[in-house]
Amino acid sequence: MPSETLKGHIAMGAAAVIWGLMSPVSKLVMQQGEVSSASLATLRLLGAAILFWLASAFVPGEPIKRKHRLPLFYASLFGIIFNQMAFTVGVGFTSPADAAIITTITPVLTMILAAFVLREMVTGKKIIGVCASAIGAILLVSGSGGRAAALPGDNNLLGDILCLASQCSVAVYFVFFKNLIGRYSPVTLLKWMFTYAAAACLPFTFREVGSIHYSALPAQTWLGIAYVVALATFVSYICLSFAQQRLKPTAVSMYNYCQPVIASSVAVMWGMDHFGWMKVLSVLLVFTGVLLVTGTRGKRAVQEQ
Repeated sequence: MPSETLKGHIAMGAAAVIWGLMSPVSKLVMQQGEVSSASLATLRLLGAAILFWLASAFVPGEPIKRKHRLPLFYASLFGIIFNQMAFTVGVGFTSPADAAIITTITPVLTMILAAFVLREMVTGKKIIGVCASAIGAILLVSGSGGRAAALPGDNNLLGDILCLASQCSVAVYFVFFKNLIGRYSPVTLLKWMFTYAAAACLPFTFREVGSIHYSALPAQTWLGIAYVVALATFVSYICLSFAQQRLKPTAVSMYNYCQPVIASSVAVMWGMDHFGWMKVLSVLLVFTGVLLVTGTRGKRAVQEQ
């Protein structure tokens, strides 16, 4: 595996760990009752935009070409707005188990789109890997996630539809904007993407965000918000952009399967669940699938990757 490809896998693995931890952290923030799912998603976009603008002061300036401005806006729609807003709000309506199961469809959607749009070869090994990881993730959340307490105002059908729309959006972003992503540095790219996203969302959510009694928020809530903004958005999206420049879309999307494994492991460590044989089998299936898709596939495949 070439060194640049290995760096891409390391970056994507780091992002998957951070995103896996984000789920229980976000739940803790929203369960306090003061910060809604829409407000948390908006704070995430706005906070990340500010952080990326601050970071841009420490890297060489890189102007966006005029012909790339509109495609970059579309990239922010699919990669950030539709993805983050739809999923965060969807989790508020449906159960964590349903949301986690739905995320397993992303590599399938990405592989199908990549096969038609990028002419990416779909091998038997890839299909087996995707299926193995999907089965592992579904077994994992079906065995433990269904016991999680639901938030008030549940509407499972609406929540599931929103979460599915989020994953479709991610697949479109992975496939259709790969070439655009490779033209600019991660900081430059994400600075403008999050700026577009925050500007598009604020007109619809500013009243809800403004009604939060920030001075009354406990330290635990502030720490949770800081984690979501600084690590689960700023750091993780830099890792994602770095990985996208070095890996194929299908390989990037496969790391979605690590998130429910990590989230479940955190629940066990926090005393909210137990780790039985079903979870052991699930973890083995998930990581076996990741290895099948991202492992050695011959000289030509490695060179293309």
